[in-house]
Amino acid sequence: MGFRNIIGRRLGLGLVRRRKPFSTATCDGDGNGNAKSINLYSAINQALHIALETDNRAFVFGEDVSFGGVFRCTTGLADRFGKARVFNTPLCEQGIVGFGIGLAAMGNRAIAEIQFADYIYPAFDQIVNEAAKFRYRSGNQFNCGGLTIRAPYGAVGHGGHYHSQSPEAFFCHVPGIKVVIPRSPQQAKGLLLSCIRDPNPVVFFEPKWLYRLAVEEVPEHDYMLPLSEAEVIRQGSDITLVGWGAQLSVMEQACNEAEKDGISCELIDLKTLLPWDKETVEASVRKTGRVLISHEAPVTGGFGAEISASIVERCFLRLEAPVARVCGLDTPFPLVFEPFYMPTKNKILDAIKATVNY
Repeated sequence: MGFRNIIGRRLGLGLVRRRKPFSTATCDGDGNGNAKSINLYSAINQALHIALETDNRAFVFGEDVSFGGVFRCTTGLADRFGKARVFNTPLCEQGIVGFGIGLAAMGNRAIAEIQFADYIYPAFDQIVNEAAKFRYRSGNQFNCGGLTIRAPYGAVGHGGHYHSQSPEAFFCHVPGIKVVIPRSPQQAKGLLLSCIRDPNPVVFFEPKWLYRLAVEEVPEHDYMLPLSEAEVIRQGSDITLVGWGAQLSVMEQACNEAEKDGISCELIDLKTLLPWDKETVEASVRKTGRVLISHEAPVTGGFGAEISASIVERCFLRLEAPVARVCGLDTPFPLVFEPFYMPTKNKILDAIKATVNY
């Protein structure tokens, strides 16, 4: 909490299908052909501008968001849309999410920011016992589907154990919410707009390591990317690699190194972890016969374990080797020893070779 103060104060009744989209635009094209090279935090900022501009029921709130937030993702929003729609909250994550649930239940688009994903735990009860069950317990008479919770997650090189955690697996155990993690600026903008407009509450984790590091061409127009659809971002024939968020760039580096040794890797970005796209992963594993999953969160109980179990159930007779997992260690996230904790390119490359040569 000290670091947070220093840097600025820090179709059942569970999930439903979208009835009517707010936008039919996709990322495949811009009517004007306009795209701009921007980083990930700027893409998030664009998405929030569009969400507020296209829906006067949308509100952005959280700690320090009115002046731009710690990572500047909300810069300019209060000036443009006013402090009645973009406003600061007290330092109380439980209150932030609880307020968001009530706001969404009244038919609004509540976009709540948790300053660091590490501090989402005080809001766990509100997310798990209230937001996720709101529709179900009312027999679909009421819902808080307009709620989106943004939170920067993951390693940043110097965050230590209170500003580096990856808590996605905790929420993947909860029917009634969606969990989404983008890998790049273009993905972040399109997925965030989809989350905001989705008729279900969503937890949207943003890889803070990539806020300024990841830069690519992003269409300036309003577009959405589909949720619960994984993407094969690299074709291969020898082994399937599955990941999400910032870990994708590390895995891609390992794929490039493996290619030098004649190993063809297929790389899949899951994008939505709950509910996740089992069919795309299964089709890839049936082709390659091998699979490796990698994430920053500790290996025990990480979401990679769920993927592993599902693949064994669905593809057991097609597997040529045990499912490999290259993840964070089962320790609190360290400060000085972060390089040893992280699932690095070399760890992944070693696991690729061991799996292919099994």
